Amino acid sequence: MKNYIFKYINKLSAIVLIIWSVGTFVACEDTNDGSYKITEGIPEVYYVRFSNPDVADSLIVGAYMEQNICLVGNNLTSIKELYFNDQKALLNINFITNNTLLVNVPRTIPTTVTNKIYMITGNNDTIPYDFKVLVPNPIVSSISCEHIVDGGIATIYGDYLLDDPNKPLTITMAGNVKVTEILNIQKTQVTFKIPTGSQKGNINVSTIYGNGRSSFIFRDDRGIFLNFDNLRADGSWRPGTIEGNPTYSISGNYLKFSGSLGGGAWEWGDEAGFACYLWGQANGRPDAPLFTSDVASSIFKFEVNVLNKWSSVAMQFVFCDWNTSGNGPNSSAAYPRALWMPWQGKGADGFTTNGWVTVSIPLKDFKFDAGGNVLDKLPSKLGSFVIHVLQGGVEGIACSPTILIDNVRVVPAE
Repeated sequence: MKNYIFKYINKLSAIVLIIWSVGTFVACEDTNDGSYKITEGIPEVYYVRFSNPDVADSLIVGAYMEQNICLVGNNLTSIKELYFNDQKALLNINFITNNTLLVNVPRTIPTTVTNKIYMITGNNDTIPYDFKVLVPNPIVSSISCEHIVDGGIATIYGDYLLDDPNKPLTITMAGNVKVTEILNIQKTQVTFKIPTGSQKGNINVSTIYGNGRSSFIFRDDRGIFLNFDNLRADGSWRPGTIEGNPTYSISGNYLKFSGSLGGGAWEWGDEAGFACYLWGQANGRPDAPLFTSDVASSIFKFEVNVLNKWSSVAMQFVFCDWNTSGNGPNSSAAYPRALWMPWQGKGADGFTTNGWVTVSIPLKDFKFDAGGNVLDKLPSKLGSFVIHVLQGGVEGIACSPTILIDNVRVVPAE
C-alpha cells in the first residue's frame, strides 16, 4: 500500500491545487449561505478512493498527509465536521454530495493515533470509519557541512524527522557508526555531534515511521579538483592565498579571500586578495575536463567559512578552456557562470556562516554573464576554472570580509 500511494503523489498534488483554486476549504457550518443544507440522519461510508480519476477504481485504507481522497457512501451531506484521528479536516461544501465527499487529509501529524476517520453529524453524532493516516519515512535532504570533522556539531535538514518516546529518532553514519549525542530535534532539522570513527557515506535516520537515507554522501570526495593541498592552482596567474591555520582548517589547507570591497554595482576589488585562477595547462593538468559527470544534472559544491561580514560583490565561478590564461573569462559572455550572493537582502548585517558550511549549486545554474544576465547556454569549456569576488553588477554595502573555501568539487546528481 505504501509504495502504491507514493506512485500517485505527484498526480494528486495537481488535483489538490485545482481544488484550492476553486474555493478555500472551510468548515461547512461556518459557510452555510442557504445553498447547502446539512441533512438529517447518519452518514454511511462504503469505501474510500483517490480523487484522481485515473485511479478512482483503486480502493484505499490509508493515505498520506495532504493527499486528496474521496469518501464514497450515502447521506454524506449529513457530515458537519470530519476528523482524521484527532486532527480536524477542512471541508468545502462545493465538494460534498449525498454520495461523495472530497477532502484533504490534514497536514498535521496526529497526537493520538486511533487509525479512524470520525464523522460528526449536524446532530453531533460521531460515526467512526477505519482509515490510517500514513506518515512518510524521514527525509534527509542536506547537512550543514558535508566535510565536518569528528566531534564537530552538524545539522541535517529534511522533513518528518520525528522523535517518539516509544521509538526515539536515531542517526547512523556510514560503517554503522551510531550517533550518541543528539542535541536538538525538530520536524525539519536535527542537530547532533559527529561521532568518532565516522566515514564517507550516506547518513541514515530511523523514526517510528520508518527509515530514511541521505540524498548526499557525507565526506564526499568525488569530483574534487581543488582541495588546496595536493590539488592547487599553482602555475596560474593568481593561484590564490593558501593557508592551513588549524584554528580554522576543515581539511588541511584552504583558500583565503580577504581585503576590502566597495559597494558599487561594478566594483573591481583587490584581485590578489579575491581571486583564484586554475589554468589547466599552466597547472600541468591533462587536456581533459576537470570532472566527468553530466553538466546538465551535476552539482557544484564547496565548503565555505565566512569569518566576518560580507555584504557586496558576487562570488563568481567560471569554467573555461584548458589553455586559458589572462582575465578573459572574468567578464566574457562566452563563459556562463554561477553568481553566489548570500548577502543579498541582509542589509548592513551582511553574511557570515558561524563555521564551515557546504554550498551546493546545480551546474544548470551556471548560466549568467558577469553582470547577472541570463545566457542561453551552459558551461562547455571545462578544462580550467576561475573563482573570484571582483564584480557582479549588483550594488551592496562596502565591507572587508574574510572568506575561507575548501573542497571545490562537482558531483553527480543526488
